[in-house]
Amino acid sequence: MPYQDVFVQFWNQVEESVEEGSFAKLTMAKTIGKPNLKNIFLRPVYSKNGFKVLLKFRYRSKDTEDREEELTLDEAFEVLKSHLKSHFFSVILFSTKKDVLFKVNRKGAGSITETEPSFSMVIQPKSDIDTDME
Repeated sequence: MPYQDVFVQFWNQVEESVEEGSFAKLTMAKTIGKPNLKNIFLRPVYSKNGFKVLLKFRYRSKDTEDREEELTLDEAFEVLKSHLKSHFFSVILFSTKKDVLFKVNRKGAGSITETEPSFSMVIQPKSDIDTDME
């Protein structure tokens, strides 16, 4: 099955984990070649304005500063989707119920595998916006 279709199935599991409150982290890894962009991470951010994710770009070079921004889940989906098969071959969802690995092979087929969870609880940082309002 084309990786784009399988990624949508994978993303449905990400959305379910958010709805259940079990979403702990998401990591894009297994880079293609040796680009300066090393990883992309998503972490949950709970605020008075609802659920968002902290998207972090981590770079190999010490000269390039890591970049962070708060996004909605839909916005994060678009960012991650744009990096599949161009920069990364895999995405791992870490939740308190299971870990889910999405992979793209060199022929462009996607696959999903599930394993036991790596996280037993979710650390829910507050948004900077909330702390400024208190």
